[in-house]
Amino acid sequence: MEFGIFDLLKLIGALCFFIYGMKVMSEGIQKLAGNSMRKILSTITTNRIAGVFTGFTTTALIQSSSATTVMLVSFVNAGLLSLTQSIGVIMGANIGTTITAWLITLLGFKVKMSVIALPLIGVGFPMMFSSKGKMKALAEFIVGFALLFLGLDELKHAVPDIKHNPEVLEFLKHWTTLGFLSTVLFVLIGTILTVVVQSSSAAMALTLVLCANGTIPFEAAAAMVLGENIGTTITANLAAMIGNVHAKRTARAHFIFNIFGVIWMLVAFEGFMYVINEYMISTGAGSPFLEPDSVPTALSIFHTTFNILNVVFLIWFVNFIAKVVTRMVPSKGDADEEFRLEYISTGLLGTPELSIMEAKKEVAKFGNITNKMSDKVRLLLSETDRKKRVKLHASIKKYEEITDRIEIEITNYLGKVSQSELTSEASIKIRGMLSIANDLERIGDIYYQMSKGIERKNNEKIWFSPEQRERLEKLMNRIDESFVIMSTNLNAEYGSIKMDDAIAQEIEINRYRNEIRIEHLESMQKEDYNINSGMIYSDLFSSLEKVGDHVINVSEAVAGKI
Repeated sequence: MEFGIFDLLKLIGALCFFIYGMKVMSEGIQKLAGNSMRKILSTITTNRIAGVFTGFTTTALIQSSSATTVMLVSFVNAGLLSLTQSIGVIMGANIGTTITAWLITLLGFKVKMSVIALPLIGVGFPMMFSSKGKMKALAEFIVGFALLFLGLDELKHAVPDIKHNPEVLEFLKHWTTLGFLSTVLFVLIGTILTVVVQSSSAAMALTLVLCANGTIPFEAAAAMVLGENIGTTITANLAAMIGNVHAKRTARAHFIFNIFGVIWMLVAFEGFMYVINEYMISTGAGSPFLEPDSVPTALSIFHTTFNILNVVFLIWFVNFIAKVVTRMVPSKGDADEEFRLEYISTGLLGTPELSIMEAKKEVAKFGNITNKMSDKVRLLLSETDRKKRVKLHASIKKYEEITDRIEIEITNYLGKVSQSELTSEASIKIRGMLSIANDLERIGDIYYQMSKGIERKNNEKIWFSPEQRERLEKLMNRIDESFVIMSTNLNAEYGSIKMDDAIAQEIEINRYRNEIRIEHLESMQKEDYNINSGMIYSDLFSSLEKVGDHVINVSEAVAGKI
């Protein structure tokens, strides 16, 4: 019987079936335990051993090293974890991925899980219609768990049986007799396979099935497992290409850790195969080179032992790895003069909660950008050198364009997040962030209009009196204080802030603005300065008061008062 195009499509379909089950199960667990996992990750100490344990526990529980890495990068970005701490978690995550292999080995090959898969779907599917978020997440986990093993069962049937169809994969035999070159070749095959299927767990499942069916020998399967360790890091690096510097460094650290592990394992490969073979024989399971039934267990032992030893060997070089990746991906410094999303540029994350977390940090950065516009307007007001004024005005104009684009990007991003199933708390956060983005964009507009007014004053050689300059300076000081409060609130937990300081500062801004306005009207009546100067002066202090209004609006949105 030949292996035709229809058989190939069945194999691809079975693999997709397995991957889909893994995805549904993983997302269900993340929704059930996501907040707990983030709390665990955010409380890691500088102890690298604790980091390894946390990475292992998190990945073992949520069944996704990618999700662990996403959360990890998120906390590095937020400054909750250092790069050094994150490397320890990456090491633990590598060990955590071995749990998936054991799950497949013990339940997929030792137990006929496909027999109870349909009853599990029968239990889980009705729960999906529950109005309770936790119940729906549990249903996703149950259904995903069942689909995973149905997919694995289909995968075992779709892979060609080499005993009855030896000609199907005859070409692989030529690749298994090249000694060390064969090992390297199958490492490459494992790498490519993982990149293609975008899942190290799916690649591991396929490798287990191919070896158990006799399609490839045990040592070739072990080499593919090594390649899968490299492949999963390449996927992360590709994803990080459009990410920020922290994402790139974390992905590079993952790659360096795994590639060094594969290199030393290739050196010790023959000896390692011998030790595992002897161990399997001593336990009565039989040699994986001769007994197909012992292959899944032997491969899982190899996978686990390799990852544990790799951590034991390299955990002492965490600081060195951090220095290497920092040199590989140097910081570009202050990139404020160009439009750059730092946190949401890589698209939606695994769950709405993670996406909202990233959007929150982007909004906080947006607040800092408007604060810098305030600094530039202050400099423009006092600058006497014409060339420097032109440069400042151009910079403020560019900042205003940046604020427009950031508001659009944040709004579009949150719109996509809103299409997911959200808790009431998540919906309130999204509504608040949309309001904040709008207020921050309006602040950018106001500062740009102020810069145009200042430039018109300079071009027409209109001068402010010392008293006018002093009053504007004092009002700007009060606005700066309100920005400090706003920035603190933007970085706090939404719904948990107190408004006392923000309200007190807004009252003070309004009081001083009223005081300036009264003095201004009196001065105009006395004709202390000309009407053109008075009009621009009035526009400036009125605009500053409007900035204060938008700043207090931001704090109110963070507090949930919208």
